[in-house]
Amino acid sequence: MVCACPRHISLPGRAEELEKRGRNRCRSAAAKVQPDPLGLRDEGQVSAPGELTGIAAAAEELPGKSRRERPEADSQGLALMRAGGYPLAFPAFTWEVRANDRNYHMQFKKKFAFCLTKKKYAGNAIKTAKYNIFTFLPLNLYEQFHRMANVYFVFVIVLQTFPEISTLPWYTLLFPLSCLLTIRGLRDLIDDVGRHQSDRNINSRPCEILAGKSFRWQKWRDICVGDIVRLHKESFVPADMLLLCSSEPSSLCYVETADIDGETNLKFRQALLVTHQELVSEESMATFDGRVTCEEPNSRMHSFTGTLEWRGETYSLDSERILLRGCKLRNTDVCYGLVIYAGECPGPGFDSKIMRNCGKIKRKKTKLDRMMDRLVIIIFLVLLVTSLCLAIASGFWARMFQEKHSYLSALYKNTTPAQQAFFSFWGFTILLSIIIPMSMYITFEFIYLVNSFFINWDLEMYYAVKDIPAKARSTSLNDQLGQIEYIFSDKTGTLTQNVMSFKKCCINGTIYGTGPGHENKEPSGSGLTWSHHGEKKLDFCDATLLEAAWRDSDPVLREFLRLLALCHTVMVEEKGDQLVYQAASPDEEALVLAARNLGYVFLARTQDTITISELGKKRTYKVLAMLDFNSDRKRMSVLVRDPQGTIRLYTKGADTVILERLQRRGPNETFTEMALDRFAEETLRTLCLASKEVSEVEYSKWSRRHREASVLLQDRTQELDKLYEEMEQNLQLLGATAIEDKLQDGVPETIQLLKLGNIKVWVLTGDKQETAMNIGYACKLLTDDMEILEEKEISEILEAYWVSNNNLKASCHKKRAIIVSGDFLVRLLLWVRSQPRVLSPKDKILHVGEVLKEKKGWLWRRLACCRATSPQEPGSLVEKAFVDLATSCQAVICCRVTPKQKALIVQLVKKHKKAITLAIGDGANDVNMIKTADIGVGISGLEGMQAVQCSDYALAQFSYLQRLLLVHGRWAYLRICKFLRYFFYKTFAGLMAQVWFAFHSGFTAQPLYEGWFLALYNIFYTSYPVLSMGLLEQDVSAKKSLEFPELYVIGQQDELFNYRVFGITLLHGVSTSLASFYIALWAFEDGIGSKVVGDYESFAVTVATSALLSVLVEIILDTKFWTVLSFLMVTASLLLFCLFSFLTQSIDAFRIAPAVFCFPEASRNALTDPYILLVVLLSLVVNTVPSLTVRLYRTITGKNTIQQNIRLKARQEPEPSVELRAHVPHGSFHRRSSYAFSHQEGYAGLITRGDSLRTGDTRRATPGLLHPETAPALSSLPSPLA
Repeated sequence: MVCACPRHISLPGRAEELEKRGRNRCRSAAAKVQPDPLGLRDEGQVSAPGELTGIAAAAEELPGKSRRERPEADSQGLALMRAGGYPLAFPAFTWEVRANDRNYHMQFKKKFAFCLTKKKYAGNAIKTAKYNIFTFLPLNLYEQFHRMANVYFVFVIVLQTFPEISTLPWYTLLFPLSCLLTIRGLRDLIDDVGRHQSDRNINSRPCEILAGKSFRWQKWRDICVGDIVRLHKESFVPADMLLLCSSEPSSLCYVETADIDGETNLKFRQALLVTHQELVSEESMATFDGRVTCEEPNSRMHSFTGTLEWRGETYSLDSERILLRGCKLRNTDVCYGLVIYAGECPGPGFDSKIMRNCGKIKRKKTKLDRMMDRLVIIIFLVLLVTSLCLAIASGFWARMFQEKHSYLSALYKNTTPAQQAFFSFWGFTILLSIIIPMSMYITFEFIYLVNSFFINWDLEMYYAVKDIPAKARSTSLNDQLGQIEYIFSDKTGTLTQNVMSFKKCCINGTIYGTGPGHENKEPSGSGLTWSHHGEKKLDFCDATLLEAAWRDSDPVLREFLRLLALCHTVMVEEKGDQLVYQAASPDEEALVLAARNLGYVFLARTQDTITISELGKKRTYKVLAMLDFNSDRKRMSVLVRDPQGTIRLYTKGADTVILERLQRRGPNETFTEMALDRFAEETLRTLCLASKEVSEVEYSKWSRRHREASVLLQDRTQELDKLYEEMEQNLQLLGATAIEDKLQDGVPETIQLLKLGNIKVWVLTGDKQETAMNIGYACKLLTDDMEILEEKEISEILEAYWVSNNNLKASCHKKRAIIVSGDFLVRLLLWVRSQPRVLSPKDKILHVGEVLKEKKGWLWRRLACCRATSPQEPGSLVEKAFVDLATSCQAVICCRVTPKQKALIVQLVKKHKKAITLAIGDGANDVNMIKTADIGVGISGLEGMQAVQCSDYALAQFSYLQRLLLVHGRWAYLRICKFLRYFFYKTFAGLMAQVWFAFHSGFTAQPLYEGWFLALYNIFYTSYPVLSMGLLEQDVSAKKSLEFPELYVIGQQDELFNYRVFGITLLHGVSTSLASFYIALWAFEDGIGSKVVGDYESFAVTVATSALLSVLVEIILDTKFWTVLSFLMVTASLLLFCLFSFLTQSIDAFRIAPAVFCFPEASRNALTDPYILLVVLLSLVVNTVPSLTVRLYRTITGKNTIQQNIRLKARQEPEPSVELRAHVPHGSFHRRSSYAFSHQEGYAGLITRGDSLRTGDTRRATPGLLHPETAPALSSLPSPLA
């Protein structure tokens, strides 16, 4: 058991041995403790160091589970810890923070490599860059030499330094290799300079730090653990801090966590009562010497456990007291915090939770890159085997020659056949090394770069509204954009705008907001006196409804609008003559705004009253009780007494819970259900509204029982839920509302296109299940003919999988979708990992790894039993079974997942499916997922630039993804594959003749071609046509690519370049070289031309010309998209061949350097002879006929080209496949409840306690502390956390 005793942890000046003794005493004390009162530990069970069990484990990785939703045992466990008992094993409580004491933290050291140490408590400067001025050169070279081709080239260069075996000068390879390494190094340097700039911008943000007895403006990087920091409204939290106090009542602090969980609705944190009351001035802040003892830095975003010791008292701390780095301060003028975890970590990673969730920067390699590495090894092995065979043949030939021509023994008396074979081996190795051309890699980089520019320059992906173009931040992953199989998308800010709009409603059997002609009109002469309160323009404004509200003749309509204005937990703040609402969820704000625009304006609230304006008349209602909502109740109610003294209950919630609590079911109720069907069919978020009148007698009895239940120490939540259930019966239905969570433009069409392209879209969100489901329906990811599998069904399927010996029987005829929570994934997928087990609060631990759910699920028992015997294999099988099930579905939605869980899901699919993945998001909570996926796309959205800074590609809208993948991605894959295919083809076709020549030159490793031809063949003579193909090739236009997304499948299936294609290319190149060589050899054997050109040089020129022209013709035949540049490239290749042949074979050059220019006038003599020209023409025909034959065969047998298939399909399906149906068949529809609940319970508890409300002058009486001089404007700073 790990010691949790504060007095034995991190004591300054104590030797390690003393600390170890202290821990042993704590262990012995823990062994003597009474049996676990919470029933969470086995007798005699000892947890491994750092392992979480019981409540501590339940708190881990459970997004959305607030303290109020966890068992009261959590606080009891902390109380036991403070009392000296240790019933549970907590994470190591060795992180001790002392306020205003930098010297204390400076003395602690921590080992990080061998015997080297660093400070345990480091500064707040973050570092996301990979290199610095000292590490760039060695680290970059180390990374580059992970490419097998670079190692191969260095090996050949080393061989060329030996004159005995060298056939080419050593510098001929060193220069291009240096160029290649320099180009790649500069690219990596430019990327890293951008990271350094981003880090510098973030680290230089201003903040106020307590220095001595006053606060001074400093930079984020100057913050240290233990510092007290003052934050102002709209500023970002620079480090994980303990909230000490704020300018709000009860030291509440409102924060927006968009960078952490993607949600823009406000959440509150509250300081301890003791710090709220005592820290009232800068002097008291300066003398504050509290000591925080808590868990070591970790990645658990939603949990924190620790204690504060001050003035002899100990206070428990939890996540509600902590402000996490990256949060934005909202609705709070000033707050003060004690830094617990800073941004930097002395070892790998960071201390702050959000940075711990960001993951490491990983060097990404494409699928083709990895294949190229393997091909280089294969080609090198083939080259060695070929060289070895030729060397052995050389040895035998030398022996035979020596025996046959003994009179020449003086020439070879110092060389034995074995030595001849040895030197020949290395000579052939160097000679054939150009089969892996370095120019290919240089051209590779250029093609990647230019294709990246095409993405940057695409006006179709330019977002003019915000002047944001698409940007390829990585230039080496373009081809992988054409091979994506799975897309993992964030929801908020990526698929949606996170803007709720009140669209329609049904009141007393009448639907409003139906016709476009009714919208945006006000009844003439209405003279609406409440309009001055309006701040936001409402999308919904039905003239009929406005007139009915103004007439005030319908009591049901009056109650409906009154409910919208009363039944909520929204906070209101006046700014001038404007009312600013702050809601726990954007849905609530949309409803209150709708009521305001219809004349029922929420004005103010106190602890027990709420004031509204009804058609210009101010009315104050007394709040008798607030029945707050949570994920189980799916509703909220408010019990009020109106100015006439009548008690009424107003309730709103999901239709599934409201309709079953109605007093009667009449025609209006039936019509409302039909309206709900209609609203949900349009993917609007529906909500039912109901009310009832409560008698004084009923209320008095209920109120007395409510007060009794409110003070219970045990089962308080359950008793209150029972009372709420009793009150919320026999309701009268008022109507229903329909809210639209606005999607980004083009999201449904994009997802539809991606699905047609065989790309599966998974949504990973930290939001709640109801919201995620409705967005799934709205964006057409989910359809009404799909079978939705939730956690219960998934468990049953996996049980069947286990019983059937790992045979997952997916229903191929059914469309399926999976919806799971992060909690379920943790229980299912992490149960065998070495990290702490994470359980829900309902789990009971009986043995190590044995989990029994309350539902007694057979699967969980089976998993636990298997873990006891084989901890690794069952876990891997469960992972694979879940991934197989999920990938067999058409859609997957994972809700309530943390940033680390998002990355885990991506990693699972990569591990078990070997698929190419893409992750897209817009916030810091998506960074880990973006880094883990093969391709990371950042959305330049409302949540800052953190996702963009860590991404490979940056887009302004999700809809641009269709063009990025289906057009640019597919084209890039097509171009790179064709480039590789023809580069290998032209290399084999031109240079394999060296091998055939060895059979006729005594295996002496003598080059067939002129040295200049070998040097320029891959650089000038044949590279330009292949380069134009790699830059501009298209099989179909961009329009056709989007109209027929099925074409994308060829990249997913690796059809254009794989081992089979490489083998065919090799055979094609070998056959071309054979034909070119032996046709020329046949022609030169028995006769000579009219100009007596039967020499070796003419023969070499003939073979070279035949091979060159054959390669160019083959490329011409396979080019589908001809441009001016394509013609110029082919023409340039022929002209350069003629030009360099003339220059390098001139008589003048031969006279100057006969050893370098050793083919004088060879091309001029050979290529002006008609006989030689006919030989070249014959070789060209022989090499071209097979390709033409294959194309003719495909046409005859029906294997049409892609263009032909598209034209055929276009004739069969005149309607474009992109068109979507506006509505689904009504008969197949099942109504879905879709009210979105906030992450936590809302503000009802704060309102009824009065913590959040100001009555008169309730601000702190210390204007110098909580209302300092206005801070410098922070709006110009780089937005959120990096």
